[in-house]
Amino acid sequence: MKLELYQIDAFTEEIFQGNPACVVPLKNWLPDEILLKIARENAVAETAFFIDNGNTVHLRWFTPEIEMDLCGHATLATAHCLVSILNYQHSRIIFETKSGELTVDVKDGVYYMDFPSRIPEPSILPDNIIRSLNIQPKEVFKSRDYVLVYNSEEDIKKITVERSVFDLINLDPGGVVVTAAGTDSDFVSRYFTPQSSILEDPVTGSAHCSLIPFWASRLGKDNLFARQLSERGGELYCENKNERVIVAGKARTYSVGHLSIG
Repeated sequence: MKLELYQIDAFTEEIFQGNPACVVPLKNWLPDEILLKIARENAVAETAFFIDNGNTVHLRWFTPEIEMDLCGHATLATAHCLVSILNYQHSRIIFETKSGELTVDVKDGVYYMDFPSRIPEPSILPDNIIRSLNIQPKEVFKSRDYVLVYNSEEDIKKITVERSVFDLINLDPGGVVVTAAGTDSDFVSRYFTPQSSILEDPVTGSAHCSLIPFWASRLGKDNLFARQLSERGGELYCENKNERVIVAGKARTYSVGHLSIG
């Protein structure tokens, strides 16, 4: 069986920046174990599989280890694939996903994704995470992910994780996001996932489902510009809409090809 395969850098205008995702269009769903094997073979943070049903698009996301309940950068990559490569004809993309119906609107090369808000609540950090971090947070919150708040952008840049300790905890499908107010952005972040083949995710759209309402409340504004400070880096345009958030960004196509299975 021969399938189309697209690799797209999300949340960036530049190749080799942002977060790479693979996108695989399907006519019918393959067995989950095959989807997972394809994701492992692709060896990027997420592979998106979709079926275009006409008015809606059924979308699923796989890391090399598990199926995810929500992925921002692979959703953006799929929208970019549909619009920029496959000439999708509808003005709004409606995705059917494990997180419900997600819509994406495109304007001037920016993809505006409508996601659920996940307001983080005060929490206590597990001992393994405490021991894995070289700098301790000043505040701890949790939604799907742990949200660790720091004093400055410089703290976020300097954070290191001792993986041998960090991997002792299982947060599937969540992770740990570290964040602070930004110097040339409203806020910055980095994102780590224990027991994952890719420890630090380059740009994490789903984490902003929690970061947006948190920083909107903390800064007293609903429209925010964010940076993720991974080695590749990424930029996100954000809007708080109470029970929903808008996570927006740009994308670039890196490669177009095929994969063969069976």
